[in-house]
Amino acid sequence: MSHSTSNTHLLVYPFPASGHIIPLLDLAHILLRRGFTITVIISTANLPLLDPLISSYPSSLHKLHFPDPESSPSSHPLISKVMTTQKLFDPIVKWFESHPSPPVAIVSDFFLGWTNELASHLGIKRVVFSPTGALGYSYFHCLWRDVAMITDENSDGDENYKISFAEIPNKPEFTWWQVSQAACYYKGDPDFESFKKGMLANMTSWGIMYNTFEEMEGVYIDYIKKKVGHDRVWAVGPLLPDEHGSVGNTGRGGSSAVPPQDLLMWLDKKHDDSVVYICFGSRFTLSEKQMSALANALELSNVDFILCVKASDSSFIPSGFKDRVADRGFIVKGWAPQLAILRHQAVGSFVTHCGWNSTLEGVAAGVMMLTWPMGADQYADAKLLVDQLGVGKRVCEGGPEGVPNSVELARLLDESLSSDSAERVKVKELSRAASKAVKEGTSIRDLNMFVKCLSEL
Repeated sequence: MSHSTSNTHLLVYPFPASGHIIPLLDLAHILLRRGFTITVIISTANLPLLDPLISSYPSSLHKLHFPDPESSPSSHPLISKVMTTQKLFDPIVKWFESHPSPPVAIVSDFFLGWTNELASHLGIKRVVFSPTGALGYSYFHCLWRDVAMITDENSDGDENYKISFAEIPNKPEFTWWQVSQAACYYKGDPDFESFKKGMLANMTSWGIMYNTFEEMEGVYIDYIKKKVGHDRVWAVGPLLPDEHGSVGNTGRGGSSAVPPQDLLMWLDKKHDDSVVYICFGSRFTLSEKQMSALANALELSNVDFILCVKASDSSFIPSGFKDRVADRGFIVKGWAPQLAILRHQAVGSFVTHCGWNSTLEGVAAGVMMLTWPMGADQYADAKLLVDQLGVGKRVCEGGPEGVPNSVELARLLDESLSSDSAERVKVKELSRAASKAVKEGTSIRDLNMFVKCLSEL
């Protein structure tokens, strides 16, 4: 399907956090290949993430970089970050009005709900980009819509208070301590009210795009379409470079803390499906107790493993651990080339915090998931993986304070590499479905429809 996009200019605005920027830049890459002109609004700290794309598309990819506004004071870092981005409203309007060929639409992260108002002011369309899945998005929408009522109902702050979202398919249920981390809400606080308004504005935008695919989340995509009352809802994932291609792309998202070739050569020496990869994403950290329990479990197990920890967490690694597991463990302190690791034939399972990028990357690579959610949408993602798709097992839950039993975790690590487990069979099937979706199935169909809609603007 071919549509002329040569004159179609898009403004792309990711939320300034690596887990939000990376998939949106993956989308930008696909659209650049389709002939779009794209301007990306990017903060100083994240400029290096854009460099590889700019060098590939110097004439059609542009960066819009304003001096970083002064941080907005707020009792919550997420709200503060969102409020800070709102200070760019006027500078963006000024840039737009002086541009000889301004964009016809803005594609912006779902945390940037205020850009709905910006798009309306500029007379262009706004497309929400969701860095979380359709279930996580549905959960967040219902949570923020009803957050005042939910907070009032549990006025005594009972940590185990159960909240059921009956209108969402499969009626997901969460406890208060899981929900309260996602709904950092203080009634009457103007910043929180503004953030809530933005989250709800997402559902009134011209279109919504999800980095997911129908085989994985079809029931939730249908739910969203009914809620918004139109079909400009596109599931175009998994948005990954070189879909199921080589184990390249070692620089995606940042420079590896260790030479990627050292990692891949180490993996080359291992048998197929014999290695467990352990990583908790770019935001979440392990406590000393959690790290100790994980290290003990790895020592008790028989698995080969790659353990990726933040440089700041590495002091929690028990003394002598590295020497005791030297023959079967590889420890990365800092950023790792996760996609290349997961795609390597030696990796068979993945201990994950269930952030959406990690969830999709693990599913696409066909590795069994061992879920250890810690906050945000991760509890919803873990429910999807374990309870609905049957491609994973829980190894820990309980938020930042949850500490696994080392003996039980060691058993689950060993079992995760068993070739005949039902989860391993199902995740291989889902991986094939992911590959088909982006090559010849529902995701490429939705992407073509998205391109058609934009080229007609």
